[in-house]
Amino acid sequence: MQSCTRCVLDSSDDPSITFDQDGVCSMCHLYDEVYRRRVLPAMQKATELQKVLQRIKRSSTGKYNCIIGISGGVDSTYVAWKVKEAGLRPLAVHLDNGWNSELAVKNIENIVNKLGIDLYTHVIDWAEFKDLQLSFLKASVVDIELLTDHAISAVMYKLAVKHNIKYVLSGENFTTEGILPPSWVFQKNDLFNINSIHKKFGSKRIRTFPTLGYFNMMAKNKMYGIQHIYYLDLIDYNKEDAKRTIQEHLDWRDYGGKHYESIFTRFYQAYILPTKFGIDKRKSHLSTLICAGQLTRDQALELLKQPICDPVQLKEDKTYVVKKFGLTEAEFDRIMLETPKPHTDYRSVRGMLNSPAFRVIRAIAKLRR
Repeated sequence: MQSCTRCVLDSSDDPSITFDQDGVCSMCHLYDEVYRRRVLPAMQKATELQKVLQRIKRSSTGKYNCIIGISGGVDSTYVAWKVKEAGLRPLAVHLDNGWNSELAVKNIENIVNKLGIDLYTHVIDWAEFKDLQLSFLKASVVDIELLTDHAISAVMYKLAVKHNIKYVLSGENFTTEGILPPSWVFQKNDLFNINSIHKKFGSKRIRTFPTLGYFNMMAKNKMYGIQHIYYLDLIDYNKEDAKRTIQEHLDWRDYGGKHYESIFTRFYQAYILPTKFGIDKRKSHLSTLICAGQLTRDQALELLKQPICDPVQLKEDKTYVVKKFGLTEAEFDRIMLETPKPHTDYRSVRGMLNSPAFRVIRAIAKLRR
């Protein structure tokens, strides 16, 4: 095993990781390369941000001129703060998938009340969502969180069309989230993959789960002029500074881990990923902060010595999650022992786009241009 001399990833984290002669991994080099292309220098950021703000303000005379997702976490909360500070008229959207912690609910309440913004909460059908999550668990694929990410995007696009809103502003950002080994996640809008996995392992017909497939999303972008803006990439974003700001102005309280506002996400990152897949997702989060200059490697290594989650909390979470899924602990443990499988073992957009038939279609399309 070889460890990166710059970040905290090593050769066991992803089969694609390579190292240069100085021991710096390919994930760090990729971060630097994409950062130069995607994140503008400070002076250019300010200019580009003003251009984006002007476009958004001119885009609608209705009640709202942008949509923001609200989870109660640091990134989405800070976007809400900055968007309101910039004089935009956002509609905040939250997906209640049945796993919100009490602290998340309180943080969201504080955000919308103190900022004076409207909140639309989509409460997902729990019976359907439970069946989908169980399907992904039984399929032994890594990105179970794909389902929540897919649904929130679908809800935001539906609202964008309904209210004639052209801009969806995201808390996703490259500066503090740019490093993520490809084997740890899968394409979030791959409805083919969701349907294929659920068809094989599900037991309930899915009627109301919000969906937005790859081709449908592209069509909506083109037909309705919807643009996805990574707002935090347009400002100088420092996560610790952001935390202090929202704590001071919005009474925001920390969850103790990235995306731990969700009970399932906390359990997924603290138990399912390391137990079944050998993944400590903190390594990607910390490595990104190292490359962003917001953390040193020594500080990251010290943080990794600590448990992913408080052992007492983890035990309580396991009991709660297993019971909520309607499983016995023995049944859940058997699922954890199943061999992990790549998402591409099931039908997917990626597989379809790489198929011989689709390559022929692309070739014909090029000839007709």
